[in-house]
Amino acid sequence: MSMDNFGLFYQFHFYLFGIIAIVSAVTFVTRRSPVAAAMWLIVTMFCLAAEYVMLDAQFIAAMQVLLYAGAIMVIFLFVIMLLNLGEASDITDVRGIGGKLLAGFVGLILIAEVGVLTRTGIPSGKYVVARDFLSQQLATYGAVGAVARPLYRDYSLAFELTSVLLLVAIAGAVILGRKESSSAR
Repeated sequence: MSMDNFGLFYQFHFYLFGIIAIVSAVTFVTRRSPVAAAMWLIVTMFCLAAEYVMLDAQFIAAMQVLLYAGAIMVIFLFVIMLLNLGEASDITDVRGIGGKLLAGFVGLILIAEVGVLTRTGIPSGKYVVARDFLSQQLATYGAVGAVARPLYRDYSLAFELTSVLLLVAIAGAVILGRKESSSAR
């Protein structure tokens, strides 16, 4: 694969993951089932992680998958199950043969793309949007320091407020769940 073809390959996938992230975010907002909405939010998080990988920010992508698509979404699903907001029939949005065929087709396309990358290899040239800034930050602070320094120094108030907000949301869900179960007796 030549460098020009790789640039087109990169650009195509950058826009593809961006479009999938936007569509899945809109689908997340429009779902009636909280379980299905949470699953669409996970798709959005994975697409954002793919965008981070294409911006050569692998550490942020890994944190996106581990923290948001992993830990935070497990907490959201736990709260949904605790409140018993979802019905067993509402877990999936894919109904009928058309949705299953579309899901299978998308899966085959992704497998084919992995096969192309495995067969041809990734060229050594990098296509990065914010290359100069990222290179300077990585050279100065390292991969973890480039993320941790602004997070804990410049944005520490927002970081702490977010953690308190998540804690209050979980405590509120537990309180709502207990009131509902005690009134059912």
